[in-house]
Amino acid sequence: MRKKVIAGNWKMNMLPNEAIDFIDKFAPQVKETKNEVILCVPYTDLFYALLTAQGTNIKIGAQNMHFEESGAYTGEVSAKMLKAIGVEYVIIGHSERRQYFNETDETVNKKIKTAFQNELKPIVCVGETLEQREENKTKEVITKQTELALDGLTEEQVKNTIIAYEPIWAIGTGKTATSEQANDAIKSIRDKICQIYGQNVADGVIIQYGGSVKSSNAKELFEMSDIDGGLVGGASLKPDEFAKIVNYTD
Repeated sequence: MRKKVIAGNWKMNMLPNEAIDFIDKFAPQVKETKNEVILCVPYTDLFYALLTAQGTNIKIGAQNMHFEESGAYTGEVSAKMLKAIGVEYVIIGHSERRQYFNETDETVNKKIKTAFQNELKPIVCVGETLEQREENKTKEVITKQTELALDGLTEEQVKNTIIAYEPIWAIGTGKTATSEQANDAIKSIRDKICQIYGQNVADGVIIQYGGSVKSSNAKELFEMSDIDGGLVGGASLKPDEFAKIVNYTD
């Protein structure tokens, strides 16, 4: 049976002192959970978050990285830099990176390969726009994104990739896909992985849902057959609210 992985994406929020305060309040509330808990924080918070989360069950992730090991890439951060300070996870290909910073399926694929080369665990985002959903292209778009993202990976690497299905129209809008819509989309991603890599790999891949997840809808979403937790945005900025999402079975 697949575990539930619940990750918070703080985006461009939280100063270091706020990150420390958040973890101090949040950690005691989730210490008994059987779910995997990840906080993906801004670069400037990483070191402080890693120190504060020591001795807890909270894992720390970054929100992006460059696919090159080093070089003349002003303002970028490499996988080696993240690994050197103890980061375990990294979000790759979030829709905001694709929309605002020209992230492509090709760069997403390069970043995933670099993450594995440096023993980082990628959380890879896929999702469709409202226009694409209205044109009934959801399955086509997200399965193609998945196929291109995983191109050239070994079966073992695919098994260790977390995929986050994030319908772009639901991110930060307060709109949420129904649990059935989310599950159907995630099942189509799993079916595509099965088609390429086989049933054993597909059954083992963690696929999260992201898009206005909150404590009031977490239980319904996470108890669907193919949804393995969530990538949570705004609600992960409030320790009490995020703890309720992590502890959704209580």
